[in-house]
Amino acid sequence: MDGEKLVAIVTGAGSGVGYETARQLLEKGWEVWDLSRRDRAYAGVKHMSCDIANEDRVLTAVNLIYSQCGHIDLLVNNAGIGISGAVEFTSSEDAQRLMNVNLMGADNVCRAVIPYMRENEGGRIIFISSAAAAFPIPFQAWYSASKAALSSYALALRNELKPFGISVCVLMPGDIRTGFTANRLKRSDGDDIYEGRIDKAVSAMEKDELSGMEPGYVAAQVVKCAYAGNPAPLKTVGGRYKLFMALKRFLPERFVNFLLGQIYS
Repeated sequence: MDGEKLVAIVTGAGSGVGYETARQLLEKGWEVWDLSRRDRAYAGVKHMSCDIANEDRVLTAVNLIYSQCGHIDLLVNNAGIGISGAVEFTSSEDAQRLMNVNLMGADNVCRAVIPYMRENEGGRIIFISSAAAAFPIPFQAWYSASKAALSSYALALRNELKPFGISVCVLMPGDIRTGFTANRLKRSDGDDIYEGRIDKAVSAMEKDELSGMEPGYVAAQVVKCAYAGNPAPLKTVGGRYKLFMALKRFLPERFVNFLLGQIYS
């Protein structure tokens, strides 16, 4: 591929971390393709309207990209949605939609891209998980579960694809200041039964997010991972979250879960 641009697919590049990741890769000379439902993309990024939860549309989009480029060097699985509320009052439809995007959507894109990376004997897949995967947040149970599942999926995939020269890594950022906060599907059903703890927990989450990291900082860590010779399987992004992860290794799970309950519920 001498003289050819490296090709990256970034899901959910219409906003937030995905938007910044696409921008930074483009500035480094990559050819960047955005798969997202939003029609907003950074100038120069090639946008394809695609709901990643739709397996057929994903396959069509990836096949088209490969037919035009002849190789796919990087996949950034960034697209995701959030819901909040008590598990008891979260509909199966809302929960399934979240899992279809956050977990199965990433799987759809991976299964479409992997055969081409294997054919070209190399590539890198980066998953954007969350610190919520390690610290399950009350009244955000389904989001936490989806990110924990995504991290497990990615680490298993890392060993499956290693013999083909395809590397996999997972980034777990903490709170990020993006439009994700406003776009979260919030359910307050049953808050009277839970004595106001649902709204209290969501307010605490939103406060942390609104004072969180800039998406450009997280995107820079994604790009750094794209260039790393041998990236760590799992990397926490954000100074205080690295500290939390370090402490979690030494503190009893009972105590960690108690603290989460004290903070959020």
